[in-house]
Amino acid sequence: MGIRFPSEEWIQALKDQLNASEAYERSAKDWEGDFIFVAEPDAAYPEHAYLFLGLYHGKCTDAALIHSQDERKAEFVISAAFGVWRQVIEGKLDPIQGMMTRKLKLSGNMMKIMRYPKAAKEIIACCAKVPTDFE
Repeated sequence: MGIRFPSEEWIQALKDQLNASEAYERSAKDWEGDFIFVAEPDAAYPEHAYLFLGLYHGKCTDAALIHSQDERKAEFVISAAFGVWRQVIEGKLDPIQGMMTRKLKLSGNMMKIMRYPKAAKEIIACCAKVPTDFE
């Protein structure tokens, strides 16, 4: 049995995976910038969900399920339908490719993210390590 996505428990499990990952720490050692991930409603999920991820120099400093995009300040906001997030978490959609094809909508400096492709891949690798239930 997995951890329901999106939920407080899921984002905390991702934080734990990131902080345990030497590969993430190495690839994001110079990174500064927090994220809000917005899961938008689709046929599989009927509401909006907002996940905050605080990232600083290769560590996840904070993680939370929040009630709105305005609840926390973040340099980056990435929005996508629930089903698109599922594809990303399951490793079926590369997040940078998803941004380039507009399946993932980015608010923030795309060029900054493009300088850290290994860190983005490591975040997704950590997502894949969280036993996730999408039902």
